[in-house]
Amino acid sequence: MTIAADDQPRLWTLLDFTADESEAPQLADQLASCLLTGTWYTDFHTSTDTFVIFANKVFRYPRGRAEGRQEAQDYGRSIGIPEQQLDWRG
Repeated sequence: MTIAADDQPRLWTLLDFTADESEAPQLADQLASCLLTGTWYTDFHTSTDTFVIFANKVFRYPRGRAEGRQEAQDYGRSIGIPEQQLDWRG
């Protein structure tokens, strides 16, 4: 069971989409500019990179690179995202 932060609903919606890999950086920037400030993030992967996006902040690192993932998770913790939600893969 995932515990929601105070500003998060108990039920979530998952969106699944595809885009050209060449558009990934632009998509990440667009998502960062429209996410609400607070305990929200989204993530997606290309064949080589992981993108973790918060309001006005994008983390991009090679898939499987632990230190890149750790940096994004540390940021998520710093803004109050519950530990159980910091479980993206990649």
